[in-house]
Amino acid sequence: MRFRTLFLFVVIGLTVLFALLNWPAFTEPATLSLVFGTVQAPVGVIMLCVTFLLGAMCLAYLIYIQGTALLDARRHTKELQAQRDLVDKAEASRFMELHTFVADEMKAQAQMHADMRAQLMARLELLEQHTRVAMQETGNSLSAYIGELEDRLEHRHGNGLPGDPTAH
Repeated sequence: MRFRTLFLFVVIGLTVLFALLNWPAFTEPATLSLVFGTVQAPVGVIMLCVTFLLGAMCLAYLIYIQGTALLDARRHTKELQAQRDLVDKAEASRFMELHTFVADEMKAQAQMHADMRAQLMARLELLEQHTRVAMQETGNSLSAYIGELEDRLEHRHGNGLPGDPTAH
C-alpha cells in the first residue's frame, strides 16, 4: 500500500473517531442563517455531511482520472501493437528481399562457375587436340628420321664398305 493511501485511511479513521467521541456535540441543534432565513439544525452533522460529500466528489474525480488513464493506456497499447505489427511485416519483407537477393546471387555465381568450367573444358580439349597433333607430327618426324637413318645404314651396308662387320 502506498504512503498516500495509508495517510488517507488514517485521516478518515481519525475523523470517524473524532465524530464518535464528540457525537453529543455534533448532534446538538443550533440556529443557522441561510441568507434568506434561519434554520435549527445540528452543525456537526451538517459539517460531516459536507465533508462526506467533498470526499465522495474527490473519489469520483479520482475514479474518472484513473479510468481516463486506463483508457489512454489501452489505446496506446493498441497503437504500439499496430506499430509492432507493421515493423514485423516490414522486417519480414526485408528478410524475404534479402533471401531472394542471396538466392539470385548464388544462382549467378553457379552460372558463372558453370560457364567458366565449360570454357576451361573447351580450352583443355583444344590443348589436348593440339598436343595430339604435335605428338603425331613429332612421331611422324621421328619415323621419317629413323627411316632416313635406316636407309643410310642400308645404303652403307649395301655398298660393302670395308670395316663393316655385316658386309660378308
